[in-house]
Amino acid sequence: MRALPRAARSVLVPFVVSRFVVLGALVTIRHIITTRHFLPVPAEIHSGLLAWDAAWYHDIARFGYDRVPMEGLRFFPVFPLLARAVSWLPGADAGFGAVFVANASALALGFALYRLVMQERGDSALARRAVWLVYLVPPAFVLVMGYAEATFMTFAALALVGLRSRRWWLAAAFGFLAGLTRPVGALLAVPAVVEGWRTRDFKAAVPAAAPVAGLFAYLAWAARRTHDFWYPLRAQQDPTRRGRWVDPVRAVAHNVHELFVGDHVSAGVHVVSAIVFVALLVVIARRWPLSFAIYAGAALVVALSSRNLDSLERYGLATLPFVLAGADVIAEPGRERVVLCLAGAGLVAASMLAFSGVLVP
Repeated sequence: MRALPRAARSVLVPFVVSRFVVLGALVTIRHIITTRHFLPVPAEIHSGLLAWDAAWYHDIARFGYDRVPMEGLRFFPVFPLLARAVSWLPGADAGFGAVFVANASALALGFALYRLVMQERGDSALARRAVWLVYLVPPAFVLVMGYAEATFMTFAALALVGLRSRRWWLAAAFGFLAGLTRPVGALLAVPAVVEGWRTRDFKAAVPAAAPVAGLFAYLAWAARRTHDFWYPLRAQQDPTRRGRWVDPVRAVAHNVHELFVGDHVSAGVHVVSAIVFVALLVVIARRWPLSFAIYAGAALVVALSSRNLDSLERYGLATLPFVLAGADVIAEPGRERVVLCLAGAGLVAASMLAFSGVLVP
């Protein structure tokens, strides 16, 4: 019985703190830009928690896929469907629904992540650090906005809980939902295959197939409008988004080049992030299950396999083993305090840059 209050404290405190940080950053940057009369005023300032891709989720939740531009099909359906369901409540609308679902999912994510760490290591201090990190690292501002990340990450955490405890149907159900929430949800098939190989249990084939089935179910549904089965994935290859697929080495090399001759700030951030993720991958391989390491490696390759790395940090955050490795690295109390303070400062900076239209989430 004592475990539940401990888990609640470990989740609720950083959850609330992170929301104060992001909302405070939004209020601050909005005040600065409006009172200093900066022109033009970035659209993201007025959109707030519904800026960037959250605007697409809002429109899909409000109007449906048939009444938004066809490129809206690149946004998978579970999150906008949940937002639409909430919008039917008295006094609610699609904007409220998107922000509510994102933040309710983020709260559930904290508990799911805590449960995953306790199942794997039985270390409440490690679980607490993981929850603080997932809420405070700079890209975590998307967990406050109307983005699908928190919903996807909750499904992913619960799928990993199911895989590691051999509750194959639980893993399959949440893996299927993850595949319907984000295209990278299909990568949850990777740890399922590894766990099936490790346990020699043929029933693991069900959670291995489920994330891919979720992806294909949506692609098949979307094809009725586009007559192109792969369109929701092809749409991401637009140069203004992820861009065409390239090998990860070339992608990082391109950003190193941009660091010196082009967009210095964002390119530098992406290069540093890539190095950090590779280092964390080594930590995962040494301290966490093999299935986590191979899953994280596959997700990192996919994240780095585009010419445009604007969303690299968000994709890394959504791959939970990186968060677990980060929590492992800051186990020493002094290091933990320093890293969490720096993470909080980074969250403030990233939030202000995103809301002012400078940083692409």
